[in-house]
Amino acid sequence: MEEHLTVGRVAELADVSVRTLHHYDEIGLVQPSARTSAGYRAYAAADVERLREVLGYRRLGFGLREIADLVDDPTTDAVAHLHRLRGLLVDQRDRAAAMVNAIDRELEARAMGITTKPEEQLKVFGAQLYEAIGSAYPATRRTEPRIAAKVWEALGDARTVLNVGAGTGSYEPPDRDVTAVEPSAVMRAQRPAGAAPCVAATAESLPFDDQSFDAAMAFSTVHHWQDPIAGLRELRRVARRVVVFTHDASEPGWRDRFWLTRDYLPEVAGLVAGRPSVDRLADAIGARMEPVLIPWDCADGFFEAYWRRPEAYLEEHVRRAVSVWTRVGPQAERRAVNRLREDPSSGRWAERNPDLVGLDAAELGLRLLVA
Repeated sequence: MEEHLTVGRVAELADVSVRTLHHYDEIGLVQPSARTSAGYRAYAAADVERLREVLGYRRLGFGLREIADLVDDPTTDAVAHLHRLRGLLVDQRDRAAAMVNAIDRELEARAMGITTKPEEQLKVFGAQLYEAIGSAYPATRRTEPRIAAKVWEALGDARTVLNVGAGTGSYEPPDRDVTAVEPSAVMRAQRPAGAAPCVAATAESLPFDDQSFDAAMAFSTVHHWQDPIAGLRELRRVARRVVVFTHDASEPGWRDRFWLTRDYLPEVAGLVAGRPSVDRLADAIGARMEPVLIPWDCADGFFEAYWRRPEAYLEEHVRRAVSVWTRVGPQAERRAVNRLREDPSSGRWAERNPDLVGLDAAELGLRLLVA
């Protein structure tokens, strides 16, 4: 016989009141499937699983009607709910990290006797903080046409394209039928009017039938996935062709390949530890690998984009549009920025990187996987 938990025990474990559980039962949100011999509510494993989803969405600020629609969605199973909750929590974490960075900057300013403007003080705790940081993404992460040309060429004659981890819609081919997948509510909200329809889902659990698309693409997103191998196999399942833009951090000496990680931000090495190598990613889908050079005036402000323009990394909006800077923490960021502020003007940066000054494009480990 299946084990059941009493309403009191569930309330204790979930840190909610019994009254709350009674209310959820009365409105049909979470209805226990059994009763004890004394007539008390009793929760089976499936009931507890549903309650967990309800509480997860509730604590993220969703209203009860919205939650009912989410948990009653027949196309979304428990794993998909967990992935969605994880994505929302990551967004919340990033908001908190942005707030911590803003507070740290104000504390530094006050320690130096600088009084911040009232407008800046309000942004520390107001909604404008994350909106301002989020707006940096579409402002600096624009489509680089020379890289886009390689991606679109790799798509071949595909007419229907699934863009997984689509973000704000960069690199979506304008002349094809595109469907986007993006787990982040923040990113989805920034997609421009007229962009391809976007589904809230994760790479590891795509809500599409086998071979639904001519091609699936993933641009600079695999490193954010919880299980990159599983995600790539999902892309292979739903599409006849797969095109992935990613970064090779597997070869010996890769940390020294880019001066920013070598001289200013060695903490990046810890961020890639444990990730599947690019060779494993390619093997997972039977892909060939092509190098992608970065033009010196790259329009897309990803981490390596400013390899010949070190002063760009001094700009707050440039750093906020790249997750690496938040992930290394404010102390490492301040140290790197302080050093970068001095070295270009003193000539030290040019002395360390004499081979870069005359290059039009650099090979910094970006790779295109085509299967």
